[in-house]
This record gives sequence, C-alpha cells and structure tokens, in this order.
Amino acid sequence: MSGRAWIFKDNISTDEICPGRYMSLRSNLPELAKHTLEDARKEFPSEVKTGDFVVAGKNFGMGSSREHAPIIIKMCGVNAVIALSFARIFYRNCINIGLPAIICDTSSISEGDQLDLDISKGFVINLTKGNEMHFPRMSKTMEAILQGGGLIPYVEKYGDLLLA
Repeated sequence: MSGRAWIFKDNISTDEICPGRYMSLRSNLPELAKHTLEDARKEFPSEVKTGDFVVAGKNFGMGSSREHAPIIIKMCGVNAVIALSFARIFYRNCINIGLPAIICDTSSISEGDQLDLDISKGFVINLTKGNEMHFPRMSKTMEAILQGGGLIPYVEKYGDLLLA
C-alpha cells in the first residue's frame, strides 16, 4: 500500500475525527465522511486522496467510543492510520472494520511524505526520505480480519475467530 502522509498531533479525539455536530448524519455515512477530521485539519476532507495515510503521535482516537470515527476515515480512502499509540477502543474499532491501525514510531514522517506499508512484513518505508520503520507483526487472525475487510466478513467466512 502506497500513499501520501497527512500529519496529525497527539491526542486526536474521536470528536475531532467525527465531529459530534454532524452525528445527525450517522445513517448517511457518505455525507458524514465529508466532515472527517475537519476540526483537526479543515482541508483534510476535501483534499484527502484514496491511498493516503493518516499519521499521528500518541493516543490517536481518544475520547468516546464513536464507532463512526474509523468508518469515515476508511470511507475517505485512507490506506491506514499510523500512530505512535492509539486509544484502545479506537484501535479495536479500526481492526473490526478492516482499517489497518499501525503502531510505530512516526517521528521521521513529514507532511506529504510518500509511504509504503507492508503489514505482513511489519514495516513502513518512507519513500521520500528512504528510511524504514518496523512495527510488531499482528497476529495471523488480525491480519486475516484486515485482509478480509473487517471482523464481520471474517466471521462470515470462517465462522469463528480461530484461523484454521
């Protein structure tokens, strides 16, 4: 997966990702996605491109367990969210919907850098700067959930959470 980096600060909340004032649109996800991360970066919803990456510091997705937050990030075409750390519930919600949430050192990534992500090998390559960042490999089950498009398609295919 390759794309451009969008840089966000530490402690981005689910309300910054999916502003509460638009939750009346919660049953119209394409419309809600037009407001993704606009409180953190006004230009993000109109300028994000399919294949881009959200890159952040610590505690991305903190706050309420607003399930719409990772859904609308994914709807924007984002390849993955890469952060130094995630709020636990946000991280799990990402995996459940098939949006890779990668925990790795993001300090060498700058706005607009071109990144390449290989989940199965556990690395992010900064193509702009020529450096590689490693991250712990996910379990085979988590990789299968992501490859399958999320938890529901995975369970529909395998019938449970154990890989054969």
